[in-house]
Amino acid sequence: MSLSALVTGGSHGLGAAIVRALHAAGFNVVIGDVDADQASALANEIDASGASVLAVRLDVRDQNDFEACLAAMVERWGGAQVLVNNAVITAAQPVLDIRPADFDDVMRVNVGGAFIGSQVFGRAFAAAGYGRIVNIASLAGQNGGTATGAHYAASKGAIITLTKVFARDLAAHGVTVNAIAPGPLDLPSVRRLVPEERLAELIEDIPVRRLGDPDYIAELVCLLASERSGFTTGATWDVNGGLFMR
Repeated sequence: MSLSALVTGGSHGLGAAIVRALHAAGFNVVIGDVDADQASALANEIDASGASVLAVRLDVRDQNDFEACLAAMVERWGGAQVLVNNAVITAAQPVLDIRPADFDDVMRVNVGGAFIGSQVFGRAFAAAGYGRIVNIASLAGQNGGTATGAHYAASKGAIITLTKVFARDLAAHGVTVNAIAPGPLDLPSVRRLVPEERLAELIEDIPVRRLGDPDYIAELVCLLASERSGFTTGATWDVNGGLFMR
């Protein structure tokens, strides 16, 4: 039986790369995104029959949406085994300009969404005695980088801690929980945030002298989502070209 995965924020960018990689690796995949049209377009591109890919409108701030996704996976494929918490919002603002409402919005999506999803799916995984949760963190959550906003950096630091908490509580139930902390990736969203002249400087600062490959991150997600990753939990995988070493 194929394993089934939900990827939040899966309709574009890194999320879409993860969806494609999981599907290519043999997973059934739900593309959960607030942009239902874009999610449907990607699903049709990957599998027009809908047999192995399902697009679902998902607002990660809403527990009911997660429960509906889980129910759809149970109905279509008999269960769910993998959750990838990828949904994110960024807001590149100087720290002194961030309003409380801006801070709350970023935290509700980036941290709250991962928390709610991990609760809903974690309960199902624990009951089944098997599951994989993969959280997409960021280098910004490790080194305090604020190019994408101080609230974004704070949210990604919280994701790393949340990963450890869920990993510890779910380990005895056959569920692993890990995080990936990418550095700057070669994505349209990164190129929009970083002016062209600053991008060259950024690449010069990266020890390997290039931006990261989203497809490589997606391959790492596939590894952590697989059955063979059962002895790795509570870990944060650094993929940053040498910008942060420990």
